[in-house]
Amino acid sequence: MLEGSVTSEALIALVTLTALELVLGIDNVIFISILAAKLPPQQQNRARLIGLTIAAFGRLALLFSIVWILGLTADVFAVFGHGLSWRDLILIAGGLFLIYKATAELHQKLEGQTGVKSAAVKASFGAVLAQIALLDLVFAIDSIVTAIGMVRDVRIMAAAIVLSVILMLIVSGYVHAFVSRHPTVKVLALAFLLMIGMVLIAEGFEVHVPKGYVYFAMGFSVFVELLNMRLRKVAHPVALHEPYA
Repeated sequence: MLEGSVTSEALIALVTLTALELVLGIDNVIFISILAAKLPPQQQNRARLIGLTIAAFGRLALLFSIVWILGLTADVFAVFGHGLSWRDLILIAGGLFLIYKATAELHQKLEGQTGVKSAAVKASFGAVLAQIALLDLVFAIDSIVTAIGMVRDVRIMAAAIVLSVILMLIVSGYVHAFVSRHPTVKVLALAFLLMIGMVLIAEGFEVHVPKGYVYFAMGFSVFVELLNMRLRKVAHPVALHEPYA
């Protein structure tokens, strides 16, 4: 019975994290597509494939390096009598980063300009791959920190990252079309980042938040949004501003 409950919890965590990584990774897919479109047609598919492969290996390397740092639990210094280790500092910094990232993305999508970041590309194959590798590192940070905020098992985190990249290769066009038709899904995912950021900060100060509460809040929000989609057919949804048009 215990094994079954642990397995079901791990499965829920894997599915939830994979779905969130997939939605949050759409900007990365769009960015790679923009860069690949600057190349000759015969090189574009290869650039997209190599770009997403670089994304997968880069995220896994970043994941294992951060997980290693999280194992450093000896106190580095104390603040108001409370000892902070490297693990605590990484969690707090990661939580602050997620809150900043989500807030900045919400501002961009609601009040920013469309396509403001799309022009900075160079049209050689090597330059495109170099830019994909560099920019994916930036995209990967919030992805990894989100995974750490939701799950404590590195195997689940790694599996979710690999699955999300594979799904990006297969269904990126469909997911992008779905998020474009229902922009509230993207906003909802950014709201989840705010919540996960707060959870990370709390855990950095050794305030444990049961993950079941987080999964329930996310699941209930998605359920309500699905009901809204079902009951309210909007012919022309709100168009979010995208940095990569």
